Amino acid sequence: MWRNNLPAYAILGAQWGDEGKGKIVDFLSEKADVVARFAGGNNAGHTVINDQGHFSLHQVPSGIFWPQTLSVMGSGVVVDPPSLLDEISSLKNRGIDVEGRLLISERAHLIMPYHIELDQLSESAKGDNAIGTTGRGIGPAYADKASRNGLRVSELLDLDALKPRLKETLEHANALITKVYSGKPMELETVFNKCKEWSLLLSPYIGAAEDILHERLEGNQIIVLEGAQGALLDLDHGTYPFVTSSNPTIGGASVGLGLHPSQIAGVIGVFKAYCTRVGGGPFPTELTGKTGDRIRDLAQEFGTTTGRPRRVGWFDSVMANYSSKINGYSSVVLTRLDVLDGFDSIKVCVGYEFDGKRINRLPGGQGVLQHCEPIFEEYSGWDKPTAGATSFAELPKQAVDYVMRLESLIGCPIDVISTGPKRQEAITRRSIL
Repeated sequence: MWRNNLPAYAILGAQWGDEGKGKIVDFLSEKADVVARFAGGNNAGHTVINDQGHFSLHQVPSGIFWPQTLSVMGSGVVVDPPSLLDEISSLKNRGIDVEGRLLISERAHLIMPYHIELDQLSESAKGDNAIGTTGRGIGPAYADKASRNGLRVSELLDLDALKPRLKETLEHANALITKVYSGKPMELETVFNKCKEWSLLLSPYIGAAEDILHERLEGNQIIVLEGAQGALLDLDHGTYPFVTSSNPTIGGASVGLGLHPSQIAGVIGVFKAYCTRVGGGPFPTELTGKTGDRIRDLAQEFGTTTGRPRRVGWFDSVMANYSSKINGYSSVVLTRLDVLDGFDSIKVCVGYEFDGKRINRLPGGQGVLQHCEPIFEEYSGWDKPTAGATSFAELPKQAVDYVMRLESLIGCPIDVISTGPKRQEAITRRSIL
């Protein structure tokens, strides 16, 4: 039986991803017994810098660095076995204990080689209209899941039953590869041999993740639900069609881990002090000149997964407030405040203008949003550095004013402010967990 106020806390990207969730999950996981990923695949890139070094994670949850923490990949995740095995090997080689501490849901779906091929062929065929996917097979894997053609992780544990299923799904994929994109078909035996290898290497990590999560909750253990991407990339609530193929919002956390909504005690939204996005799609506050270049270079805004330069813009409170409403944030973490050190002035978008009229909500149609002009408030910058600050009193008045204005616009308290990439470089105004 479930009951209210169980100790599960969701940490969600509140913008277009790349908000610094990896650091925040690592920062909060000191108190966690379980950290669980609920959506996405190796298109996610979570950066963690701690006493053990600099790490870029794509599939393994960011709680793996705390020895008491079990890391779970839930049923809503799509698993790319080769890259996951590489990630596990890399962690082991750097002294991170993974054995008995990583659990993959038997219900999670597999990213197959033909998914990657289809993703890349599809993106290439779109030319100038490309969405900007990572080309890692995420979309086709979720498409197969929705059309009931997907293969689950559990099927790696029964290879005799897997082969006829693989034959059927591969025939469907090869038809698309050859007839739609004029590509080369994949051989059944080649793909099946890969599955046999994955079965051998991944079987120790596969289990009934949802059952174990419920057992841990009933034992009053603290569970952190680690989001990937961001709310504005949500398949249903994001800037469609320039979105991801899953639901990185709070509903996805519930579905992707088999948790009742009432079992989630808190929802933590992670915002950058400015905005970034990767790939195509509307971006009303985008900075295309020297200011944008300065922020990008200072913050090293290049994709963890793709290495692509991120688009940069001022903070958009219209989108931030929308993100807060659809997720019901109980707390906000603000990251990258230190990147804005030394700017003479800083702008915040507080509304849009479209067709001569002011809009204070996020339009659902990309045609409208694409032509919205931002309405800005402008604030004085600060000279005193915020980098490395660990108390609110250390911040210059202008930075405090900026934080408080963002808090008002988001409509939720900013309880933690990240002031640098390292675990300890943060200001805690109020305990979250």
